[in-house]
Amino acid sequence: MAATVLELLLKLVLLIGLTITFFGYAYSQLALDLYGGSMLSLGSGPSLLRCYSLYVLLLAINGVTECFTFASMCKEEVDRYNFVMLALSFLFLCMSYFLTHWQGSIGFILANCFNMGIRITHSVHYIYRYFEESPYRPLKGLLISPLLIFVYAVSGMVTTTSEVFLCCDKGWMARLSHVAVGALCFIATLAAIFFTETKLIHFVKTHFLSKYTKEGIK
Repeated sequence: MAATVLELLLKLVLLIGLTITFFGYAYSQLALDLYGGSMLSLGSGPSLLRCYSLYVLLLAINGVTECFTFASMCKEEVDRYNFVMLALSFLFLCMSYFLTHWQGSIGFILANCFNMGIRITHSVHYIYRYFEESPYRPLKGLLISPLLIFVYAVSGMVTTTSEVFLCCDKGWMARLSHVAVGALCFIATLAAIFFTETKLIHFVKTHFLSKYTKEGIK
């Protein structure tokens, strides 16, 4: 049961993170333009928000993998991992220093992405060893179907092209058209998820939606 829940939680946060990353890339400039005007959308703001969209994906995956890792470790393993975290903190400071000097504020976000990537790698390795001698493979939750990869890739290319031609200095009709393109791609992505991830959809319905429905009835 724990392995199944871990697999489906990994799949859930992965899909949410990928959706934020792919659509966040093409709509960061528009979001900042609507929020603060050209002062935010014409500077480094869009690039920062795009990098942060990637960071959200890594943060979500790390949250689930590291949570399971800590929950299943014994006291000695936790003590050893604290030393690993200390080394990672030093490495993060070094990466932050060099990347910030190289890319400015974007470099700081990239350093955080690097830090999350290392922590995910460590947790994934631990989870793999933890289930190595069992028939369960919860890390399959980090794999998505080729159809879904294709839909994400096409959506990313279409929305990025839409941003180039329709956003954000071509009037409100162009902006609305850009939003409409994104909405169509988002609907196509949701349809692909419903079509390919039936096990996940059932998990969400039974463990989340049914809970809120019962609370609403009370």
